[in-house]
Amino acid sequence: MVLCMSMPVIGHAQSSVDFTDTRKKNEGFAKLPKNNIRADIATFTLSGIDEAVGKSELQKIPFTKFGDDFMDFSGGNIKVTVKISPFDKTKHRLDYDDKYLIKIDRKTYYGNYGNMPKTYLSNITLVIDNDTVVIPPSAYTDLCNLNLTYTDQGTLRSRNGIYESKDGHTIYLYLFSKDNSGSYEVTWIIQDKKYVRRVLDYGFM
Repeated sequence: MVLCMSMPVIGHAQSSVDFTDTRKKNEGFAKLPKNNIRADIATFTLSGIDEAVGKSELQKIPFTKFGDDFMDFSGGNIKVTVKISPFDKTKHRLDYDDKYLIKIDRKTYYGNYGNMPKTYLSNITLVIDNDTVVIPPSAYTDLCNLNLTYTDQGTLRSRNGIYESKDGHTIYLYLFSKDNSGSYEVTWIIQDKKYVRRVLDYGFM
């Protein structure tokens, strides 16, 4: 099966379930200041698509290898591996609203929200010029049921990639998880080999 890159047609999900939603809105694209970083991120994210008109695409490093629980990226002086692991509920504090899971270890989480995760993003290894860039676990371990690929009309696809700013000082690691129970996208921003922040939007279908 050939793995392709594509832009899926996605709208915001609607939920008829009434329970406390602790997921944050302040990490989303809409909260970014109007600067070069926002302009860059608009060119490859779904949340920024309305602002991408007329902007030139950034140079992209696609994935080089993937499996059910990992994806590798390699290009130029940059290498990245993302790793997914099984979620063990016995090792975490779980908070519920009625029967719906709303927090893990007193923190919100993303991916099939309201239900027990099966997996979580357990590690990101990012190397630039043989220097390891430390991304804190708090910036990724709350990302659950991450689908690195998805099937569209029988074809396996992925939107994931690393993007480089035109001045070469900033790179963006982008992952998109498509899921019928609630998709999300996340971008980690690295400037001059230092992690800055992430941008996360959810509720796509």
